Amino acid sequence: MPVGPIVTRLCGAVAALALSTAIACAQTFPDRPVKLMIAFGSGGTIDTLGRILADKLSERWKQGVVVENKPGGGGNIGAAAAANAAPDGYSIHLGAQSLATNVTLLPTPTFDPVRDLEPVYFIGFAQDVLMVPKESPFKTLADVIAEGKAKPGALNYASTGIGSSGHLATVLFSQMAGFQAQHVPYTSLGASMTDLVGGRLSFWISTLGSNVGNVQGGTVRALAVSGPQRGKEVPDVPTFKEQGVALVEPSTWFGIFVPRKTPPEVVAKINRDFNAILSEPAMKERLSGLGFTLVGGEPKALADHLAADIAKWAKVASAPEFAAK
Repeated sequence: MPVGPIVTRLCGAVAALALSTAIACAQTFPDRPVKLMIAFGSGGTIDTLGRILADKLSERWKQGVVVENKPGGGGNIGAAAAANAAPDGYSIHLGAQSLATNVTLLPTPTFDPVRDLEPVYFIGFAQDVLMVPKESPFKTLADVIAEGKAKPGALNYASTGIGSSGHLATVLFSQMAGFQAQHVPYTSLGASMTDLVGGRLSFWISTLGSNVGNVQGGTVRALAVSGPQRGKEVPDVPTFKEQGVALVEPSTWFGIFVPRKTPPEVVAKINRDFNAILSEPAMKERLSGLGFTLVGGEPKALADHLAADIAKWAKVASAPEFAAK
């Protein structure tokens, strides 16, 4: 027999073997503990979400799922560590909007989310809330906007860092409302809340999930929430849209990624399992109470959103008020 057909048959056999091996790996995945990697510290909304998901995955997979916090670099350090992990599904990255914003604000030659991460599952959005000190003279969102317009730059606001969701949400809000405010970046949620409660900050836009207790307890006063509907846990707080500001889509989103070149069969299994977990009525109820709007679906939904968000925040970041921080 000529050499050509023999080589062709050999290559076909090797390809078939590789495919059957990949399918077998996907069927047995996971057969050892999995890491859920988060590029931010403990205590925030993403950490709370990660620990909820890790518990549910552990139950479903009958394997330990360990949350690994790796903060720093505005999220780049942890995301790069996840991207550089072995592409076998055992290192899963719980990513956030920083993957999109850092491309413009904190680019690094060692990491690019589009090049280095494989989108798996679009979890959804986290509702934002604008809070003021309980002793603040501002009773409505209109009061904040009026003061901001009357005294440009006099109001100050918190965030957990340049390019964080709170920073970007506030820049977008101020652009829509037509005023500028002074950005005060913090390194922790606790420090920013302490200064807000103490009246050293004019306002703060942060995720509802990590602040619902402070709002319900009266430690701070909530004036507006993002999204098309009011928050389930704070039904008396009107939306931005109800008050004339078109801040409908929350700035904070979360998604599941794995290192690029992870076998597609493993990606598909992780996607199916996340869809199953987050379709459970009890999980929907729990996350809805924390201000989450779930999306789900196929990996393409997350890939498309990441691309759109990169373009969106690049445009916002070009504005003069953003450059002023």
